[in-house]
Amino acid sequence: MSYSIKELQRHVLDFAEQRDWLQFHTPKNLSMAIAAEAAELMEHFLWTEGEASRRVCDEADPRAAVEAELADVLILALQMANVLEVDVPAAVERKLAANAAKYPVDRARGNARKYTDL
Repeated sequence: MSYSIKELQRHVLDFAEQRDWLQFHTPKNLSMAIAAEAAELMEHFLWTEGEASRRVCDEADPRAAVEAELADVLILALQMANVLEVDVPAAVERKLAANAAKYPVDRARGNARKYTDL
């Protein structure tokens, strides 16, 4: 099934509301939960070298675990957007526009340096 970002946000909000979890979903708690879940995601790639990290998900079991952790991060980020009343598509568009200005294609293409070092 395919959802829009807004539909996903609503689905995440409904899930939390049904369990009476909104009382716990403060920006502080959600930001900390995002960091904790991101750390769990990173753990799957710990001690792998650059190219080897691309192959972590080649097998079904590690792939399922990585997908679950990634989903946790996204769910929490969407719930934080719900709590803070952030229009996610608009925020992403604004951020992409700002990044495009900082990282013009002609200077940033194929380059991993920070915008201040281009």
